[in-house]
Amino acid sequence: MRKFMKLFKSLLIAPATLGLLSPLSAISSEVDFQGISKYSNTEYKFDANSFNQKKVNDVLLSGGEGLVESDSIDSFSSTTSASFSAEAILGGISSDVLTTANTGQEIEAVSLDYQYGISLTSSFTGEDSLDVTIDVGNQGAVSGASPSGVLFGMDGTDDAMIVDGITYTFPVGGTTMLVGDSTDISALYTGACAYSGFVDYITDCGTGSSVGVGGQGVTAAMSYAFDSGFSLAGGVSSPAVGIVGAGTDTFGIEAAYTADDYGVALAFADQETGATTGTTFVGLNGYYSFDFGTLSAGYETADPDTDGAEDTSAFFLGFTKEVGPGTLEVGYGSTDMDPFAVGIPVLTTTETVYLYEASYAFPVNDALTITPGIGIIDTDLGETTVAAVKASFSF
Repeated sequence: MRKFMKLFKSLLIAPATLGLLSPLSAISSEVDFQGISKYSNTEYKFDANSFNQKKVNDVLLSGGEGLVESDSIDSFSSTTSASFSAEAILGGISSDVLTTANTGQEIEAVSLDYQYGISLTSSFTGEDSLDVTIDVGNQGAVSGASPSGVLFGMDGTDDAMIVDGITYTFPVGGTTMLVGDSTDISALYTGACAYSGFVDYITDCGTGSSVGVGGQGVTAAMSYAFDSGFSLAGGVSSPAVGIVGAGTDTFGIEAAYTADDYGVALAFADQETGATTGTTFVGLNGYYSFDFGTLSAGYETADPDTDGAEDTSAFFLGFTKEVGPGTLEVGYGSTDMDPFAVGIPVLTTTETVYLYEASYAFPVNDALTITPGIGIIDTDLGETTVAAVKASFSF
């Protein structure tokens, strides 16, 4: 299986490289070298107005329309669009398991956490897409991480803006290719989870390491969608200091089918931690829409390559229903993995962790959604309860 997956990684790299080089060759073919050579034989006269800013700009439009005149001297490039999102969470946590680092006392606290995101999307041909994501959040090593903020997966940037990811997506024949940095392999996956999730790990219907596989840094992925509703996708991701073959790669494959009322996705992922060590994940999720609501489910297994290490698994079941102006969600999950992968005591043991949650999201207007909810994490050692209200802006 490893030999096959390494061959698969090599097949991904070739079209990704060609896709990046093809725009360069197209640009070079359009350069008028004869016209450039005439500049040396041409005399120009300059006066005090030569360097005044003009009121009319030439702007390149996407889709191949070419250069057009724009009356605004400060206009945003018409090839680029921007979207913004902000989320604030007022949450309280009570735990008879988790303790504070300083006193060792059980945690009972209320915190206010926020994160803000900017997404920039540019298209040069009408079919490609250059995407840049910028994030900022008040979690982090310097500012500290509140327990409720960790459980909700808030961005940890210590109030500093960082580039969270940059990708270039382009067509190659009938496939879609993606190359980028700080990007998940699953960015091109179809998935089949209709449940949004309240507490962080329950997203992706409990299949966050397979159907929702992340990335190590530099990522190349591709996908192909058939007319029948069937789709295939896969990719490879490596640290920037050792691209492919350094023994720390992550790669994955997904097959999915989507119909009008249901969908199913099966994914395989291998996360290498060394030349001969790593963990293999297999995940299956799906949904079915009834007249009274939508049922989502997921199951994932983890098989470590380390001798003596035990297999682990995760299971999820969730229900989504429109109630009044908003959406009600109720979910249940169980796992003996580390669901948050953040090293919180008791959540990193091999005992089974059970999670119950309920939330209700209602739109105040087109830009603002308010979501109150509660989550309970139950283990043999005790219980952790978190209640919060999320305010999500999108504009």
